[in-house]
Amino acid sequence: MIEIIPAIDIISGKCVRLTKGDYTSTKVYNENPLEIAKAFEAHGIKRLHLVDLDGAKAQHIVNYHILEQIATKTSLTIDFGGGLKTEEDLKIAFSSGAKMITGGSIAIKNPELFKSWITTYGNEKIILGADVKNEKIAVSGWYETSNCNLITFLNEYTQVGISKVICTDIEKDGMLQGTATDLYKKILNNFPNLHLIASGGVSQWNDIDALENINVPSVIVGKAIYEGNITLSEIEKYIIK
Repeated sequence: MIEIIPAIDIISGKCVRLTKGDYTSTKVYNENPLEIAKAFEAHGIKRLHLVDLDGAKAQHIVNYHILEQIATKTSLTIDFGGGLKTEEDLKIAFSSGAKMITGGSIAIKNPELFKSWITTYGNEKIILGADVKNEKIAVSGWYETSNCNLITFLNEYTQVGISKVICTDIEKDGMLQGTATDLYKKILNNFPNLHLIASGGVSQWNDIDALENINVPSVIVGKAIYEGNITLSEIEKYIIK
């Protein structure tokens, strides 16, 4: 059974979604992210992917108060990402209630620091973020595309202990046009022991089934929930079946 992880993306304290990571495409779905998180919890969901989009743009943690609010008022296990660039950012995230953090840009721009986090906190708490465009790693809130190839990137970090990766195909993100199954097959073929968390493009339940059929262990679902294409009741039935 594939693990379904709903996402909450935060801008100015509000729950939003972007299209292909474009901040000009921001659509606000709820003024109160805690309300959304409580709805997830009420339907049997255990995990939450929380992204600080203000932090991603500012290059430091911004919306930690939202993280703290959700962590203290729900029992959701939260992985938190967006703008985590320093040891201080990391300490703020964990002290605000994150059980795991996701690092993407930092893994490209300051690999030694990111590797030290893996050593210090362990691979259960540090998730590698691999956001890709044409199989090249994108950084800084997807404003920049690096020259680093996805497979090379994953190989480097699996060798130093990374066991979980969130991989987002930017071209799919927020488009509601299906997921990058071919890309995920390639990752799983190269790294069969990696816990792959697919992200981007889920539009309907068939997309989740397609990922489950290729043995992707977890999937992040965002816009499909907010647009009503996949309901929380459907997720609840799937969880308890």
